[in-house]
Amino acid sequence: MKIVAGLGSIDEYIRFAEAGADEFFCGYVPYSWTKKYGTVLPLNRREVLCYNVQLGAFSELEILSEMVKKYKKPVHLTFNSLYYIPEQYPEIAQIIRNCMELGFKSYIIADPALLVYLRENDINCEIHLSGECGEVNSQMVKTLGKLKLKRVIFHRKNTFEDMKAVVDQCGKNSLEGNSKNNKETKDMEFEAFALNEKCQFTGAFCNSLHCDEMGYLCKVPYELGVQKTDKSTDIMLETKMNLNKDMYDDSGYLCGETGCGLCALYHLKQAGITHLKLVGRGNYTDYMEKDIRNLRIALQILEKSALEAEFQEKMRSALFPGGCSGNCYYL
Repeated sequence: MKIVAGLGSIDEYIRFAEAGADEFFCGYVPYSWTKKYGTVLPLNRREVLCYNVQLGAFSELEILSEMVKKYKKPVHLTFNSLYYIPEQYPEIAQIIRNCMELGFKSYIIADPALLVYLRENDINCEIHLSGECGEVNSQMVKTLGKLKLKRVIFHRKNTFEDMKAVVDQCGKNSLEGNSKNNKETKDMEFEAFALNEKCQFTGAFCNSLHCDEMGYLCKVPYELGVQKTDKSTDIMLETKMNLNKDMYDDSGYLCGETGCGLCALYHLKQAGITHLKLVGRGNYTDYMEKDIRNLRIALQILEKSALEAEFQEKMRSALFPGGCSGNCYYL
């Protein structure tokens, strides 16, 4: 399985590549788009200017394209809005054409109408179906696969069984619409979340704005479960808080603090997942670098482990000597 890391700035590319990332994803929102449409008609659902979440200048893409040529670690550009108004489709198509001229071949897209528009206008870029699309079952993936998908990104709420069922039914020879006569037919790739930003929402059904003007709804503290107010619960919470202090390193870092799927790597591999999403656009660069290195260590342990229990024991000993966050993606 390959590591696909979020990129918030071109300054992070070399550092993350040397840390062990295989691929990257990042947003590109031209300022002309922001000026014209503001935050309510977003291109990428990350209309943020106050810190490094995505690229905003074409000159940055030019620099990044040269880095990709040298380090051979591809970058996928994201267009994650669930829908666009009609006048925006030709504008997006032109943005993609401009990016393709620089060598950016692959695009993460959530809006099915945009997929259709690109194919109808002969824009033959590689398409990764975004997790924001909310793929539900194999029939949906088969239908959208006719638009020549290269990769499907599962959303955060999928089970191992769901993912395996989709992989088994849609994974083979799907890139070119299952054409038996096409010699360039390739197996479809599948990506799942591995670290950071666990969310109580499914992206396809979330209408929250991610912008500078207001706090993100997904950042509102929450806990799922039965509400209790007795003293025993208070004691348990206090004990948990005390334990948490020993989990962090000297810099305040804890792997998987906001969402962790490392224990699930064994099952993800069994399900047929080919790529692991390491979310982190806008995260501290030092923390992201540590995330990449830790995920690489976990994959190395997985490769040498025959059984799930063996893998989990060795991985937890190596990465969580003081305990983990317990904020699991997959239970």
